[in-house]
Amino acid sequence: MVSLTIDGNAVSVPKGTMILEAARQLEIQIPTLCWLQKISPTGACRICAVEIEGIDRTMTACNTPVKAGIVVTTQSEKLTRIRKQIMELILINHPLDCPVCDAGGECELQNTCYDLGVNRQEFEAEDVNPGVIDHWPLIQQVPSRCVMCEKCVKVCHEVVGANSLFVNDKGDKAFIDKNLESCEFCGNCVAVCPTGTMISKPFKFKARPWALRKVPSVCTYCPSQCQIDINVQGNEVFRITSDDAGTTNNGNLCIGGFFGYGYINSSKRLTSPLRDGKAVSWDSALETVTSTIERIRQESGADALAGLASPRLTNEENYLFQKLFRAAIGTNNIDSEARFGALRALSALDKGLGLRGASNLISAIGDVDTVLVFGADPTAEAPAVDWQIQRAVRNKDGKLIVANMRRIKLTQFANSQLSYKPGSEIALADGLGRLLVNRGLIDEDYLTRTVANLGELKDQLAAVDLEQVVVTTGLSLTELEAAADLLGKADNVAIVFGADITKSSLGTARSAAIANLAILSGALRGQGGLYPLDEKGNIQGLLDMGVCPEKLPGFQNYAEHKAKFAKAWNCQLPSGGKDAEGILQDIETGEIRFLYLAATNPQSFPNSGRWMKALQKLEMLVVQDILPTEVTRLANIVLPGVSFAEKSGSVTSLDQRVRSLEQAIRPVGDSREDWDIFAELYGRLSKTPLTFSRSSILTELSSLTSLYGDVCFTGSDRHRPCLKQPYRPVDKNLHFQLISVNEEAEGLQLLSGKSSSHFGTTSTWASGPLEVEAEGLIQISAEDAQAAGIKDGDQLKLTSTTGSTTGKVLISGTLPQGLLFAPYNFTELGIQQLIPDGDNRTTVQLAKV
Repeated sequence: MVSLTIDGNAVSVPKGTMILEAARQLEIQIPTLCWLQKISPTGACRICAVEIEGIDRTMTACNTPVKAGIVVTTQSEKLTRIRKQIMELILINHPLDCPVCDAGGECELQNTCYDLGVNRQEFEAEDVNPGVIDHWPLIQQVPSRCVMCEKCVKVCHEVVGANSLFVNDKGDKAFIDKNLESCEFCGNCVAVCPTGTMISKPFKFKARPWALRKVPSVCTYCPSQCQIDINVQGNEVFRITSDDAGTTNNGNLCIGGFFGYGYINSSKRLTSPLRDGKAVSWDSALETVTSTIERIRQESGADALAGLASPRLTNEENYLFQKLFRAAIGTNNIDSEARFGALRALSALDKGLGLRGASNLISAIGDVDTVLVFGADPTAEAPAVDWQIQRAVRNKDGKLIVANMRRIKLTQFANSQLSYKPGSEIALADGLGRLLVNRGLIDEDYLTRTVANLGELKDQLAAVDLEQVVVTTGLSLTELEAAADLLGKADNVAIVFGADITKSSLGTARSAAIANLAILSGALRGQGGLYPLDEKGNIQGLLDMGVCPEKLPGFQNYAEHKAKFAKAWNCQLPSGGKDAEGILQDIETGEIRFLYLAATNPQSFPNSGRWMKALQKLEMLVVQDILPTEVTRLANIVLPGVSFAEKSGSVTSLDQRVRSLEQAIRPVGDSREDWDIFAELYGRLSKTPLTFSRSSILTELSSLTSLYGDVCFTGSDRHRPCLKQPYRPVDKNLHFQLISVNEEAEGLQLLSGKSSSHFGTTSTWASGPLEVEAEGLIQISAEDAQAAGIKDGDQLKLTSTTGSTTGKVLISGTLPQGLLFAPYNFTELGIQQLIPDGDNRTTVQLAKV
């Protein structure tokens, strides 16, 4: 510790602490303009000037480290004079357009001028500022307002890692410029700008900041679930912001969080119930639903009824959904899109590790020694995970291994890039495990204590043929050994895996292989962790609530525990139950006559064409959603639900944090909160008037499961997150899973995945993300494009065993020869028509149109 004196007060702080931070510990406020806690200090504005005894000139407190015994003065007549002059110099040629500047009312420059008493301009200079930069999507730059604090540049480089913003030119001609090709349009540059230089175009001239009401909530686009403030005026959302202090995301947002709110205000929102395309009353619509359910149940039994729920719903809504179907309707034919991804991962982790989600907090990733990103693109799937990986490997001394078929953004920061052949994930995981053993990089004592089947583990690893691994993966032994060394020599390891693994046809087996690797590498001990990613916002909460036929809430086995729930719900629960794949088959054969789609769209499911054909065979299709789609057009009954901004409830992040949504605006038109719809249907079908509330649902849930601790949702501070019961592996609790399946991909492969700018299909209704990525493009390598005689912008037809589609081409340097990529987010492109059931990749033929 280093001891010093500031304004007569003694303080001791760690070595390397800056004077500004030491002063803040004493609650001494030194004025700043360019300082931001989450980035390295710049010392650009020099307003934080302080005096140090024995030094003739003033020093900037933000980037001057403490030294033992120094005496610092932060307030004096000299400092006041210097700071005022600095501000006057900063204000040279600053436009006096405060009345129309979007930063008015929250301008740090304005506040600092007021605090320092700067009320006149003593200096003049030629105005050499460039004109307004207006050609960037979503963001306008006004150089004349810029004070060159470089906060935006540093956030872009140090936190987001986009390296897009830079200082162009020199001296008084310098201005902030942008490399558009690397910009992620996350909006963080706008958020940290202390003036009105960086402006959100969607918000420009829309409202005055002081007139907005800020409602604490959670972004539900992805499972990171960043904490946000919904800025509201009247009954309209005007912008989304996030504070640095007190949020788990440290104020950082991505394009979805910052610019993706436009769909909430869409003029195309569903605002009233529809029957066969015509508006009807809620009573009429719900009566049609209930009478049809009762008739079909009487004619064919409850097994002729089914429902699919969604990670767009809250925990309470998903709980009510499964209770509605099981207790009131009498069928266990319930599932969700998690069947095609997240459920596979969690099933494998539960079987091998007793783990039902991530094993540690997202923030822990930033402190590990080595991160392995396996079959995932965190930048697209969960941006907050990307930021923590960068904190570990760029801000600290951590190492990064990226194992992926494609090159992703994080590849540029990787110590090892393992570009494996499609389908070779299990071989790669097994090979790394064998090398950890061969090179003496496993903790024998730890394995002996924690692994129940250590003998089987050693036998399976001994059978791994490394020469065959090299052939299967297309990687050299040297590459594999280097990656194994990075894993094995680290004290704390984080393994992140995503959609390329979980959404593949062998998703369960591949997830099990990664669980095995987590055991061997020690990712489950110390400060490390295992992180399965799924891009949908409340996928963890959906599965926690038991929305699948094999599980009840709390991941309790349905067959074993249904008696307990039947007693609590005062009903008889059905036996059996069909999952999504079984539901589809029974619709096609006519055995299932009624389907309820709650905030889910089968157009994004694998083999979507098959789903769309099947929906047309139903006697009744009920769709509960917020925007019109091809699915709502097929529906007999459409029930308008609401967006996250119009409801209250809880959601669960990928790292087991339970957070509250606060209702920011009233439901649009005659739409209703989704849980309210389920509750009324439950009452109508059970013939028992029921009054559900959020708190009563959570109380019931807590009495039937061990999901939550006692600290969740207590008191008035509901927007603060709480943790579910933490994961704690116990002795002999880990099981090495024996995997005997593998896959060899043949021919030109098409991989379906998430766009970097869009989230599900919902964001394709938001003008912000659409301005950056207006349509789905078929990405192809330069080698494959040349072989096919294709150039950027050409129309390309792809054909697989399940369908065909035509789209525009983008030649990409991220893809190896033999692999195409297309985003599933755009239903117009319809890439999911080509993907076989339960998969995310297929062999295709291409033809130039």
